[in-house]
Amino acid sequence: MNEPIPVTRTVDHGTAKLMPDLDRPRAWLLTVDGAPQSYVDLDDPGHLEFEYARRLAHVLDATGEPGAPLDALHLGGGALTLPRYLAATRPGSRQQVIEADGGVLELVAEQLPLPPDGAGITVRRADARAALEAAPDASADVIVADVFGGSRVPAHLTSVAYARAAARVLRPGGAYAANLADSAPFTFLRSQLATFRSVFVEVCLIAEPAVLRGRRFGNAVLVASQSELPVGALARRTAADAFPARVEYGAALERFTGDAAPVRDEDAVPSPEPPGGAFSVG
Repeated sequence: MNEPIPVTRTVDHGTAKLMPDLDRPRAWLLTVDGAPQSYVDLDDPGHLEFEYARRLAHVLDATGEPGAPLDALHLGGGALTLPRYLAATRPGSRQQVIEADGGVLELVAEQLPLPPDGAGITVRRADARAALEAAPDASADVIVADVFGGSRVPAHLTSVAYARAAARVLRPGGAYAANLADSAPFTFLRSQLATFRSVFVEVCLIAEPAVLRGRRFGNAVLVASQSELPVGALARRTAADAFPARVEYGAALERFTGDAAPVRDEDAVPSPEPPGGAFSVG
């Protein structure tokens, strides 16, 4: 049997590579300009290789009634890791995926296609904020934002106006979850917490202790809702991961946020550039 071979393609925003995982027969890593974007196992969509993806999945698992279908809006598509996960764990879910890079969409559709029936997943090429602002009121149970221009979160997805659009689109009891990245002194991450706390009643942050202590650059998942967050369930799930994370909430989160101010559109900046080698793959 022939081994799968890597695929390299010029896409809208750089060079994309699909690299097979030789330990898992139908698993692939997607990178763009060397930065990991997605890992997907076509035979086992419940297998999440990246820790931040597991943390986002914990939010999906804890939203709504256990196992019940969800209406999900994914901002950022990549190889459709989390849409595939949700389709497998909550059959009948309706999911819309927004991806700005048409080249990535074509590559994934060609090399890592969805099942013939689509599994309830609709993929559309569009800007994440434009799609969010065009979405109907109260149309999503969960919004997952995993949008990176290269290795940075775009500035227009960091402001109060953007957070308000997310709040409008969520149904009562719904949750917004975003993959962010930063390091000490956490200027960007603290500004995002201040921004979402100015719009949402409840906010928490999931990250590894080493990242929160400023020892290294890394991912952090921001979760926001107008209803009570399942902080206990999230804490238990993230603590049990191979790389355990901590859930910051309440007074501890207030201390971490400090005197950071909410971000206006006119002041918005992208997340910081990762230090050399932080996320790159050869």
